[in-house]
Amino acid sequence: MTIWKRSIAWRSKLVELSKPSDMEKPFITLTRDNIAKEHICCAISDKKCKESYELKKEWLKKELDNGYVFRRLNERAKVFIEYVPAENAWVPVHASNYLMINCFWVSGQYKGKGYGKALLQSAIDDARQQGRDGLVAVVGIRKFHFMSDGKWFQRQGFDVIETLPSGFALLAMKLNKEAPNPAFADSVRDGECLDKEGLVVYYSNRCPFTEYHVNVSLKELARTRNIPLKIIKLETMAQAQAAPTPATIFSLFYNGKFVTTDVSVCMEKQFDKIVEMG
Repeated sequence: MTIWKRSIAWRSKLVELSKPSDMEKPFITLTRDNIAKEHICCAISDKKCKESYELKKEWLKKELDNGYVFRRLNERAKVFIEYVPAENAWVPVHASNYLMINCFWVSGQYKGKGYGKALLQSAIDDARQQGRDGLVAVVGIRKFHFMSDGKWFQRQGFDVIETLPSGFALLAMKLNKEAPNPAFADSVRDGECLDKEGLVVYYSNRCPFTEYHVNVSLKELARTRNIPLKIIKLETMAQAQAAPTPATIFSLFYNGKFVTTDVSVCMEKQFDKIVEMG
């Protein structure tokens, strides 16, 4: 074999290795034309969350007009990425001319097949095509429920730009090295909410689990335990961008202090493991 042929064969092998091992399953990007018939990965079969599921779809339909992207594997599986121009993100972060990655999940048997990298690359490609300065993501310094894995992002080339005492980190992959750094909004810096008594929950319909578990599970738990509960639903982008937490899907506070992003805290069996009532 000549050197030229060996070079072509080697490059072909590299291309083959760089692709997910099961790429006959294409990705689907949701649009107004297909969203009614396509699933959105989470809570597909959860009958309790049927209303919450439809509310997430309605939220998505509106946000598509703001440049929102929901892309998933063409399977009945939790393999998807969501992102949006950061100016339109329901997150209290200043990141002009960046793309904000929101939910990003590859679960179960689909891990280790390259789908996560392929989905992330699709967002990077979109950012380049749009002339964006880069991509940003909010994660936990340690792994937070219902948030992406910060360590994985860093392995893909993201850097830690800022951290908060409440445990959140702001990551960025800069495509334009001269661009200003993104930053958390002032509203999230102290990790506290305005209400200092009992439980306070901030949530939105960005997730198909929240509506049910906040308004049924958490309400019942607070009632049976006689704990004051205030529920604040983020109904608009402006409200979300002014929230006291970067986790606008779901954040629970107790006596004014941030506690968790874990929606399972709404259920009796998890509450005592997560919330210190002392």
